[in-house]
Amino acid sequence: MTATSTTPTPDRPVSGFTVHGYPRQGPNRELKSALEAYWAGRSGTEELLQAAAALRRQRLAELTEAGPGEIPTNDFSLYDHVLDTAVMLGAVPARHRAAVPDTGTAQGGLARYFAMARGTAEAAPLEMTKWFDTNYHYLVPELDPATPFRLDAAKPLGEFREALATGVTTRPVLLGPVSFLLLSKPAAGSPTGFTPLDLLDRITPLYTDLLRQLHAAGASWVQLDEPCLVTDRPEPVLRTVAATYDTLTGATERPRILLASYFDRLGEALPVLLGTAVDGLAVDLTGPAEANLDDLLAAGGMPGRRLVAGVISGRNVWAADLPAVLDRLERLRGAVGTLDVAPSCSLLHVPLDVAAEPGLDPRTARWLSFARQKLDELSVLATALTRGRESVAEALEASARHRASHRVSPTVHRPAVRDRAAAVTDAQLHRNHPYPRRSLLQREQLHLPELPTTTIGSFPQTPEIRGLRAKARSGRLPAAEYEQAMREEITSVIAEQEELGLDVLVHGEPERNDMVQYFAEQLDGFLTTRNGWVQSYGSRYVRPPIILGDVARPEPMTVAWTRYAQSLTDKPVKGMLTGPVTMLAWSFVRDDQPLAETARQVALALRDEVTDLQDAGIRIIQVDEPALRETLPLRRDGHADYLRWAVDAFRLATSGVQDATQIHTHMCYADFGDVLDAIADLDADVISLEAARSDMAVLAELTAAGYPNEIGPGVWDIHSPRVPGVEELTAQLTAAVAAFPRERLWANPDCGLKTRGYPEVRASLANLVEAARLVRSRG
Repeated sequence: MTATSTTPTPDRPVSGFTVHGYPRQGPNRELKSALEAYWAGRSGTEELLQAAAALRRQRLAELTEAGPGEIPTNDFSLYDHVLDTAVMLGAVPARHRAAVPDTGTAQGGLARYFAMARGTAEAAPLEMTKWFDTNYHYLVPELDPATPFRLDAAKPLGEFREALATGVTTRPVLLGPVSFLLLSKPAAGSPTGFTPLDLLDRITPLYTDLLRQLHAAGASWVQLDEPCLVTDRPEPVLRTVAATYDTLTGATERPRILLASYFDRLGEALPVLLGTAVDGLAVDLTGPAEANLDDLLAAGGMPGRRLVAGVISGRNVWAADLPAVLDRLERLRGAVGTLDVAPSCSLLHVPLDVAAEPGLDPRTARWLSFARQKLDELSVLATALTRGRESVAEALEASARHRASHRVSPTVHRPAVRDRAAAVTDAQLHRNHPYPRRSLLQREQLHLPELPTTTIGSFPQTPEIRGLRAKARSGRLPAAEYEQAMREEITSVIAEQEELGLDVLVHGEPERNDMVQYFAEQLDGFLTTRNGWVQSYGSRYVRPPIILGDVARPEPMTVAWTRYAQSLTDKPVKGMLTGPVTMLAWSFVRDDQPLAETARQVALALRDEVTDLQDAGIRIIQVDEPALRETLPLRRDGHADYLRWAVDAFRLATSGVQDATQIHTHMCYADFGDVLDAIADLDADVISLEAARSDMAVLAELTAAGYPNEIGPGVWDIHSPRVPGVEELTAQLTAAVAAFPRERLWANPDCGLKTRGYPEVRASLANLVEAARLVRSRG
């Protein structure tokens, strides 16, 4: 183990556990505040860098106090660790090099960094997509044979030295070379047949040089993350992995290498890694990745080498069953040279501290474990391994007792909900008639033009709106006054859309804090938090609800707001709901029953809401499922079962309506190629999809697959602050019309407008409406 500034004491062991990474934002989202002040021009480069350094010092002190044998660095990021890696390797697209010249200063470096992340008026940002099957978004590097790779080791070296100056020798964490390339995409204009992995021989020397520099700075261990190895990989790729790590481990001046994977089982990659000379492996041993334990033992273990056993879930918030975890760990004794315990992955994916939740029932609190509590769990496990179970007997008994109380709690188990879910029939999963017949009725009723224009749902959430919600939540604003304020905002949003000339309107969702949390707060079986923030991307943080027990809808959730909005206009107003799969994907789910069962319960609650909206006169109802692709199991052998229950859940939620009611859905920021058949099987009348950052790639895929219903390809990337011009949007829509029957096309942004400001929204939507008019006029 490397040394830290913490010293051993009888009650705090200083060995035996570590972490892959830790939440970045700070206890009060200080990183978000610092970033947004910098972007808004309220602070400068020096202030942002100082705020980031203060957060890193705070994290380091907190981890050191917890007592691990080893602490990571370089897991902190101002925006995204994949973007950090691209910049470290010099993989900056030509458009960003041209838009933001390299001045050799910190200010110039940050300007280019954020141009890649957020775009500029001259240069679109990098594409953004989901990090494996999590709700974290990463920025997709763009590479071609001419990419001018050049190592800039300032960040990993600087953060290592920053910690070293306080007396802590850390383990730098780097995205490994193979996964970096597999997560990248070919840049526009790349030769046919080119793949980013073709560049491995060009970046491996940069990693070798980086390892040399870290070794010279005093690093004993370096962690190279290769999460792509838990996905299905053909034999040639695995041979490339072996050759790459033979090169890296063959360097004479390097730290010891800990190769880390997470999120699923390694499968065929495990023997390949065991055949290399890496000094240690960090392996996920939770959920579907529990199979790694048997596979590792069947392969003869790792004698003489280090295993970092990921036995505490880094992706969920349930307190671990520590005695059961210890049983699994005991199987590894004697099979490895050094055994450390760890979370399954970075703790980036969970909130910071259960203790920060005001008013949480003490019994419920004992069922939960956020990042800080997971450090305590790891400490107990490490102590039990090094000093025996009797040394932590009280903690182990408490863990078993709390798990048992959760299993029998009436808060968790509701027989009426379970009985209703068990009684679902196949007929409830199907609309009355197929899409062609439904579409005729819908066109007769809705009277929409060709290429109808709409938005995805939300409108800008201004500081005033957020302030009103905060006052209402704290009791400083009476309910009647809050409702009147929301009605006034809805009135304004409807007027904005009518003035812009949009064809299908939305009420703007001013009353909603988040597309999942809003519903979770009104559904039985969910627990929502006040401070359980988790990074989604950049400065965007969400508070994933916790599915605590069986789910039911006690009363309508959206009907009154949508009915009011519809009363203000003759144009159709969409009812807006979040689908069952996304409710699961963006929540912390139960670990005591199959996901399919929870999805069915949520779907039945939404089915009630959908039919109530229809009965209230709402003719278009959108049930968003942006998480359908991200929840897809990482290995293909799990795809069919997941897609079956995921599609069934959506259809159960939406199939209770009449043929004339038009059902929409929405998806964004994912590679849809693996779920094209499932998208069709949803049988939504209209699907809107992210397409702006991917140059309409998904539309081409759906066209090739013969998608039979209607599509709204997103032509405006709302995650960038730039305003797309009429010419740009017209080109996007023209490309769409060339690829797909125009009578089944819609025009819309690629996501909701919650995070944008009104000036850019007005300008962009005006340009969208004009672009649709121009394309219509061309016949």
